[in-house]
Amino acid sequence: MVTISPIIGYRDQRAALKWLAEAFGFQELEVHEAEGEIVHAEMSYGDGVIMLGREHKETSGVYVVVEDADAHHARAVAAGARVTRELSDQDYGSRDYAALDLEGNEWYFGTYRPKI
Repeated sequence: MVTISPIIGYRDQRAALKWLAEAFGFQELEVHEAEGEIVHAEMSYGDGVIMLGREHKETSGVYVVVEDADAHHARAVAAGARVTRELSDQDYGSRDYAALDLEGNEWYFGTYRPKI
């Protein structure tokens, strides 16, 4: 069961999907598009999953599956986490939020489970 997935941003996701498959042996799982642009993609390698974001950033992120997003969010806020995307229900069925760690790396916590 996948519970932690790195999120890697690419400027050209189509090229990244092709290259990651050819170079490293990743397999395409899901590709979601809007108006001809890839907005989210997932690739697997064994029982691991990586997610591709549409923005290239200085830092990458990590997505962590949690059973109770509300309780997790409350714990993070109580500990002083800097929430960058408030807890909310997503159109793909997840309830999630985003926060920065002490060094500014992005962490996403939610109920979405990548399928492998």
